[in-house]
Amino acid sequence: MNIKLVLATALSLATIFNAHAENTIATNGSTSMEIAIGSLGEAFTDTHKDIKFTYNPTGSSAGIQAALENRTDIGLSSRYLKDNEKVNLNEDIIALDGIVLIVNKNNKIDDLSVEVIHDIFTGKITNWKDIGGDDKPIVLIGREAGSGTRDGFESTTDTKDIAKYRQELTSTGDVITTVATNENAIGYASFAANTKKVKIISVNKVVPTHETIQNGQYKIQRPFVFVTKKDKELSTSVQQFIEFTKSKTGSDILNNVGIIAVSK
Repeated sequence: MNIKLVLATALSLATIFNAHAENTIATNGSTSMEIAIGSLGEAFTDTHKDIKFTYNPTGSSAGIQAALENRTDIGLSSRYLKDNEKVNLNEDIIALDGIVLIVNKNNKIDDLSVEVIHDIFTGKITNWKDIGGDDKPIVLIGREAGSGTRDGFESTTDTKDIAKYRQELTSTGDVITTVATNENAIGYASFAANTKKVKIISVNKVVPTHETIQNGQYKIQRPFVFVTKKDKELSTSVQQFIEFTKSKTGSDILNNVGIIAVSK
């Protein structure tokens, strides 16, 4: 047998084995869940020191696919599963997250309606002066296809598949950095992300807060989801981590990092 094929097969088997080893918990997916999953993983391993916890920030669709192909214990998605994905996968909603509209700190705009947001991201409004800003072109920054953040934003603003982005970036952090360095840019990011470098604007006069996201007043929001494969027995370690996430301690951790834990 070709030695390269043998090595590739061995590496593939090792990846699958490690993803399901008793003393490891492998997570893979949404970049928007980085702060949440990192905080949960750190707290969990503080009291389970024999367990190795890993997080691979590949994006929601990649995380879902990894769960389907047994390459991770838990796929992380910041969008709801599609009907065809639910055939073989479990969807466990652990929290809600707002998607905030962000602009450069020098931008005069403080509030936009959902209708105006739709018109901006579909190219009907192309200059800031048309909505009370400076006479400068609007630069649209978004996430890549398959991103849960993008799916949540486009679904709630009716811009799915028709948004006209200048740039499509592969992480929430990249979107924030790009908007922070371009006075004409507008983009979107997770409510839980570090947005100190940019300005968050309200939507329909509603400021995104823990309370307004939880009660539904803030309309642009999406779920944080744990994805596991159906008919696949989870290791004891993985089961313990999921139970920990849903416990009061886990809920407090999620709430403390700006995400709204879903009560069970």
